Amino acid sequence: MDAFSYLSVLLSIILGLALTQLLQGLRGIALHRARVVSWWPVLTWTGILMLVFVQSWWAMFGLRQHTGWVFVQFFTVILHTVLLYMLAALVLPDITGKETTDLRAHYFAQRRLFMLTLLATAGVSVLKDVVIDGRLPTFPNLGFHLGYLAAATIGLLTAREWYHKFLTVGLAVVFSLYILLLFSRLAG
Repeated sequence: MDAFSYLSVLLSIILGLALTQLLQGLRGIALHRARVVSWWPVLTWTGILMLVFVQSWWAMFGLRQHTGWVFVQFFTVILHTVLLYMLAALVLPDITGKETTDLRAHYFAQRRLFMLTLLATAGVSVLKDVVIDGRLPTFPNLGFHLGYLAAATIGLLTAREWYHKFLTVGLAVVFSLYILLLFSRLAG
Protein backbone atom coordinates (compact mmCIF):
# COMPACT_ATOMS: atom_id res chain seq x y z
CA MET A 1 0.00 0.00 0.00
CA ASP A 2 1.42 3.39 -0.98
CA ALA A 3 1.45 6.35 1.45
CA PHE A 4 -1.53 8.15 -0.09
CA SER A 5 -3.70 5.04 -0.06
CA TYR A 6 -2.94 4.70 3.64
CA LEU A 7 -3.52 8.38 4.44
CA SER A 8 -6.65 8.70 2.32
CA VAL A 9 -8.54 6.21 4.48
CA LEU A 10 -8.90 8.74 7.31
CA LEU A 11 -9.84 11.51 4.85
CA SER A 12 -12.56 9.30 3.38
CA ILE A 13 -13.90 8.42 6.82
CA ILE A 14 -14.22 12.08 7.84
CA LEU A 15 -15.90 13.06 4.57
CA GLY A 16 -18.19 10.04 4.90
CA LEU A 17 -19.15 11.18 8.40
CA ALA A 18 -19.84 14.67 7.07
CA LEU A 19 -22.18 13.28 4.41
CA THR A 20 -23.81 11.08 7.04
CA GLN A 21 -24.38 14.12 9.25
CA LEU A 22 -26.23 15.88 6.41
CA LEU A 23 -28.24 12.81 5.48
CA GLN A 24 -29.26 12.25 9.10
CA GLY A 25 -30.37 15.88 9.29
CA LEU A 26 -32.47 15.48 6.17
CA ARG A 27 -33.89 12.25 7.61
CA GLY A 28 -34.88 14.15 10.77
CA ILE A 29 -36.60 16.81 8.69
CA ALA A 30 -38.47 14.18 6.68
CA LEU A 31 -39.56 12.15 9.70
CA HIS A 32 -40.63 15.14 11.79
CA ARG A 33 -41.80 17.43 8.97
CA ALA A 34 -45.04 18.30 10.78
CA ARG A 35 -42.95 20.06 13.45
CA VAL A 36 -40.32 21.59 11.16
CA VAL A 37 -40.64 25.14 9.90
CA SER A 38 -38.70 24.87 6.66
CA TRP A 39 -36.49 27.58 5.19
CA TRP A 40 -35.13 27.00 1.70
CA PRO A 41 -31.64 28.53 2.21
CA VAL A 42 -30.82 25.89 4.84
CA LEU A 43 -31.94 23.11 2.52
CA THR A 44 -29.96 24.70 -0.32
CA TRP A 45 -26.87 24.94 1.91
CA THR A 46 -27.31 21.25 2.66
CA GLY A 47 -27.22 20.49 -1.06
CA ILE A 48 -24.22 22.78 -1.60
CA LEU A 49 -22.33 21.06 1.21
CA MET A 50 -23.08 17.62 -0.22
CA LEU A 51 -21.63 18.81 -3.51
CA VAL A 52 -18.61 20.34 -1.73
CA PHE A 53 -17.90 17.08 0.11
CA VAL A 54 -18.09 14.97 -3.04
CA GLN A 55 -15.95 17.48 -4.96
CA SER A 56 -13.37 17.53 -2.16
CA TRP A 57 -13.12 13.76 -2.17
CA TRP A 58 -12.89 13.83 -5.99
CA ALA A 59 -10.15 16.49 -5.94
CA MET A 60 -8.13 14.67 -3.29
CA PHE A 61 -7.41 11.95 -5.82
CA GLY A 62 -4.86 14.39 -7.24
CA LEU A 63 -2.88 14.08 -4.00
CA ARG A 64 -1.97 10.48 -4.86
CA GLN A 65 0.94 11.79 -6.95
CA HIS A 66 2.43 13.59 -3.96
CA THR A 67 5.32 11.71 -2.41
CA GLY A 68 7.37 12.34 0.69
CA TRP A 69 4.45 13.14 2.95
CA VAL A 70 5.31 14.95 6.18
CA PHE A 71 2.97 15.36 9.13
CA VAL A 72 2.23 19.07 8.60
CA GLN A 73 1.04 18.35 5.05
CA PHE A 74 -1.24 15.54 6.16
CA PHE A 75 -2.46 17.61 9.13
CA THR A 76 -3.45 20.45 6.79
CA VAL A 77 -5.45 18.05 4.60
CA ILE A 78 -7.10 16.50 7.68
CA LEU A 79 -7.87 19.97 9.06
CA HIS A 80 -9.65 20.80 5.81
CA THR A 81 -11.85 17.70 6.05
CA VAL A 82 -12.56 18.34 9.75
CA LEU A 83 -13.74 21.86 8.91
CA LEU A 84 -15.96 20.42 6.18
CA TYR A 85 -17.47 18.10 8.78
CA MET A 86 -18.08 21.06 11.10
CA LEU A 87 -20.03 22.83 8.34
CA ALA A 88 -22.23 19.74 8.14
CA ALA A 89 -22.67 19.73 11.90
CA LEU A 90 -23.75 23.38 11.95
CA VAL A 91 -26.08 23.68 8.95
CA LEU A 92 -28.92 21.46 10.20
CA PRO A 93 -30.21 21.18 13.76
CA ASP A 94 -30.66 17.91 15.57
CA ILE A 95 -34.34 17.21 15.11
CA THR A 96 -36.00 15.02 17.70
CA GLY A 97 -39.62 15.65 16.80
CA LYS A 98 -40.51 16.58 20.38
CA GLU A 99 -40.70 20.30 19.68
CA THR A 100 -41.03 22.58 16.69
CA THR A 101 -37.78 23.23 14.82
CA ASP A 102 -37.43 26.45 12.85
CA LEU A 103 -34.67 26.13 10.23
CA ARG A 104 -34.45 29.91 9.74
CA ALA A 105 -34.03 30.51 13.48
CA HIS A 106 -31.38 27.76 13.63
CA TYR A 107 -29.48 29.26 10.69
CA PHE A 108 -29.31 32.72 12.23
CA ALA A 109 -28.44 31.29 15.65
CA GLN A 110 -25.47 29.48 14.03
CA ARG A 111 -24.71 32.12 11.34
CA ARG A 112 -21.50 33.52 12.81
CA LEU A 113 -19.96 30.16 13.65
CA PHE A 114 -21.06 28.76 10.27
CA MET A 115 -19.51 31.71 8.39
CA LEU A 116 -16.32 31.56 10.49
CA THR A 117 -16.05 27.85 9.69
CA LEU A 118 -16.68 28.59 6.00
CA LEU A 119 -13.91 31.21 6.12
CA ALA A 120 -11.55 28.79 7.84
CA THR A 121 -12.38 26.05 5.32
CA ALA A 122 -11.59 28.28 2.34
CA GLY A 123 -8.43 29.57 4.02
CA VAL A 124 -7.17 26.07 4.85
CA SER A 125 -7.98 24.96 1.31
CA VAL A 126 -5.60 27.63 -0.03
CA LEU A 127 -3.05 26.86 2.71
CA LYS A 128 -3.16 23.19 1.69
CA ASP A 129 -1.69 24.06 -1.73
CA VAL A 130 1.01 26.19 -0.10
CA VAL A 131 1.97 23.48 2.39
CA ILE A 132 1.90 20.61 -0.12
CA ASP A 133 3.08 22.29 -3.34
CA GLY A 134 4.95 25.30 -1.94
CA ARG A 135 2.80 27.77 -3.91
CA LEU A 136 -0.62 29.34 -4.03
CA PRO A 137 -3.29 27.68 -6.17
CA THR A 138 -3.43 28.70 -9.82
CA PHE A 139 -5.41 31.84 -10.59
CA PRO A 140 -8.84 30.42 -11.40
CA ASN A 141 -8.77 28.27 -8.27
CA LEU A 142 -7.40 31.11 -6.12
CA GLY A 143 -9.96 33.51 -7.59
CA PHE A 144 -12.82 31.25 -6.57
CA HIS A 145 -11.38 30.91 -3.06
CA LEU A 146 -11.01 34.68 -2.71
CA GLY A 147 -14.63 35.05 -3.79
CA TYR A 148 -15.73 32.53 -1.14
CA LEU A 149 -13.70 34.39 1.48
CA ALA A 150 -15.26 37.73 0.56
CA ALA A 151 -18.82 36.35 0.48
CA ALA A 152 -18.42 34.55 3.82
CA THR A 153 -16.89 37.65 5.41
CA ILE A 154 -19.93 39.69 4.44
CA GLY A 155 -22.15 36.86 5.71
CA LEU A 156 -20.27 36.99 9.01
CA LEU A 157 -20.73 40.74 9.31
CA THR A 158 -24.38 41.02 8.32
CA ALA A 159 -27.50 39.23 9.50
CA ARG A 160 -29.63 40.68 6.70
CA GLU A 161 -31.84 37.91 5.43
CA TRP A 162 -31.76 39.11 1.82
CA TYR A 163 -27.95 38.80 1.78
CA HIS A 164 -28.00 35.27 3.15
CA LYS A 165 -30.56 34.23 0.56
CA PHE A 166 -28.42 35.85 -2.15
CA LEU A 167 -25.28 34.21 -0.73
CA THR A 168 -26.90 30.78 -0.81
CA VAL A 169 -28.02 31.05 -4.43
CA GLY A 170 -24.79 32.76 -5.49
CA LEU A 171 -22.56 30.12 -3.95
CA ALA A 172 -24.65 27.32 -5.43
CA VAL A 173 -24.11 28.80 -8.90
CA VAL A 174 -20.45 29.72 -8.37
CA PHE A 175 -19.54 26.36 -6.85
CA SER A 176 -21.21 24.55 -9.74
CA LEU A 177 -19.14 26.64 -12.17
CA TYR A 178 -16.04 25.94 -10.08
CA ILE A 179 -16.55 22.20 -10.50
CA LEU A 180 -17.34 22.46 -14.21
CA LEU A 181 -14.30 24.61 -14.95
CA LEU A 182 -11.68 23.07 -12.68
CA PHE A 183 -12.76 19.60 -11.58
CA SER A 184 -14.98 18.04 -14.23
CA ARG A 185 -12.38 15.36 -14.98
CA LEU A 186 -10.67 13.16 -12.45
CA ALA A 187 -7.02 14.18 -12.19
CA GLY A 188 -5.16 11.53 -14.06
